[in-house]
Amino acid sequence: MKKYLLVFLLFISIFSIVSCASVESSPSIAEKDSVPSSAENKENINYKTPESNLELSIPKTNKKSDPVVIGLALGGGAAKGFAHIGVIKALEANGIRAQIITGTSAGSLVGSLYAYGYTPAQLEQIGIQLDPMNLADISFSTTGLIKGERLQSFVNSKVHNVPLEKLPKKFTAVATDMDSGQSIGFNNGNTGVAVRASCSIPSIFMPVKIGNHRYVDGGLSAPVPVTYARQAGANFVIAVDITARPQQGRSGLLSNVDQTINIMGMKLLEQQLKQADIVIAPDTSLLSSFDFKKKDAAVMAGYNATMKQMPLIKQKLKELQNQ
Repeated sequence: MKKYLLVFLLFISIFSIVSCASVESSPSIAEKDSVPSSAENKENINYKTPESNLELSIPKTNKKSDPVVIGLALGGGAAKGFAHIGVIKALEANGIRAQIITGTSAGSLVGSLYAYGYTPAQLEQIGIQLDPMNLADISFSTTGLIKGERLQSFVNSKVHNVPLEKLPKKFTAVATDMDSGQSIGFNNGNTGVAVRASCSIPSIFMPVKIGNHRYVDGGLSAPVPVTYARQAGANFVIAVDITARPQQGRSGLLSNVDQTINIMGMKLLEQQLKQADIVIAPDTSLLSSFDFKKKDAAVMAGYNATMKQMPLIKQKLKELQNQ
């Protein structure tokens, strides 16, 4: 029983332990009529080699004729990912609607549903009904404890099998190429496969194989995918950072995994956030990445953090519109 409890907790840590995106690149997953299994995910991918890296400082729009294009970059954080729903709720309540969405791990899950067209209220309802245990398809493979096919199917059922390129809002799910370490953005093809890849923590989820490449959690290469929002055409980017920081005295298997990933991702996180116009960092200090019972508290944390920044967000948007 303890073994299965551990697997369940590990799965929870997967859902969004980090974020994603670093170096920019845009492969595509070939669309299929049915939800593919990991063995069927061997489709051709067209790679777009990035012309810049995270160090690039992308200039802001300074032409009056250029419209304001708002991008929303959602990071990962396991159960803390419900804070993204609160952020979206606050933004929409103030008439601020992102045209471009990028996400990693939990950010890719929430982001894909928002890009499909779910309202904040509908996202909350989906969150309330979500039972991580129902998505845990246990595997005895040496490459991972969780297959991830149930997560893939869940996402595809919610977006009614609409592929990435046909979502109403531009959306990019970020993953990491396991063999090269490169950050990869998926914006074309099977939505469920892309989100599954974005959430696949190594050794816990089985890597998602597409063509000759294996993909894992995007948080390993870029915690909050700001550069992908810029690349997609956003000239005003709101980043949502729910990434846990390293903490002194943490111990235990899950805490050690979390702590290690946090340490590895700090520099990448800083590089991404400095390219955002607004950084929203909900206070999730009293929330656990592994506790799905406090969904309401996470949503409220996201909402409150966004409302505190609302005057600044509106001011910066107005300045950009008047340039």
